[in-house]
Amino acid sequence: MTLNFRLPLIPFFFLMLLLLSAGCMEGPGQVPVPAPTTAPTAAVTTTGTISPAGIAGERTAATREEMVAFVQEAVAYANLNGKDKALVEFSNPNGSFFRGVLYIYAYDYNGTTIAHPVNPEKIGVNRLYEKDAEGNLFITDLMQAAYNGTGFTTYTYINPVHNNAVEKKLGYVMKVDDRWWLGSGIYFGPADTPAPTQLAP
Repeated sequence: MTLNFRLPLIPFFFLMLLLLSAGCMEGPGQVPVPAPTTAPTAAVTTTGTISPAGIAGERTAATREEMVAFVQEAVAYANLNGKDKALVEFSNPNGSFFRGVLYIYAYDYNGTTIAHPVNPEKIGVNRLYEKDAEGNLFITDLMQAAYNGTGFTTYTYINPVHNNAVEKKLGYVMKVDDRWWLGSGIYFGPADTPAPTQLAP
């Protein structure tokens, strides 16, 4: 009688052991820990370009939605922590705002670079009249979009992930306040690639 009672319990205990070892059951008070959502930081050389060795195994592209959310997060960070602390963080190639192929740059409304983790030599340089590979005043265009609060613009620029090839880039910018603005960008193809037909998020 005792033997017949214990035999059905053996499969039950075996099943419970399998469920616990597979992580399908949680003990009381335990909360599952989500996986990290940020991409690893790309390595940056002393010349300010992304090192191919530093990006091995990392994503080489980001979506427009990820870029927009990234800039919005950076603006929130700047508003919470103040301009000085934010500029230091945005210029840090190992900081929290350099994620894979996405990074934050900052400009004032004179067109002067005030933070840049990839091209630190540009900090303090007025780039208002700097032209892209097609002769467009791309910083002026980005700044104009920022004047309106937020916006997109396309331009051509070297892509450090693709051996500094000149490629099309979609930039997204957002105003922090009346003194400065932030932006980021994603590459979407060779220089002759048509611009996306729908720029608004």
